[in-house]
Amino acid sequence: MAQFLDLRTSQNASYANSIAIPILVVDTPQLVGQIGLNLQNAGSDIRIDLQGTIALQLPLSLVAITITVVRGTLPTDEVVFSASQSFSLDVLAPQIITFNGSDYNPPSDPQLTYTMFVSSSLLGTIRIGPESFTGIAVSE
Repeated sequence: MAQFLDLRTSQNASYANSIAIPILVVDTPQLVGQIGLNLQNAGSDIRIDLQGTIALQLPLSLVAITITVVRGTLPTDEVVFSASQSFSLDVLAPQIITFNGSDYNPPSDPQLTYTMFVSSSLLGTIRIGPESFTGIAVSE
């Protein structure tokens, strides 16, 4: 039976339209959320469940949005989840992107840090909220 180890949430914006953070550099990851999970009492077969949500106002042009989660703190650290979505010109309303990913058998360090980034292929993309990033750690 799985043993619960830790649960952490990084909640940058709880409500729709509660922030207005532009993505200023094309195709460059921008930090959205970061969590540290305590694995001190972990047994074997560690599993990390990762969930996130971000809402964006997109420019009136074809744009690709990429969400990346790394094990660590830098965009160059080991990627454990990545998803990209292209939006066409006819998308005028804010877009909410939600994901559910996992990290299977990560290192059994006393604490692991996970960081969620977003990048856009075009200037004019604005993070508007909500933004949330959650991780749950379990082991056998």
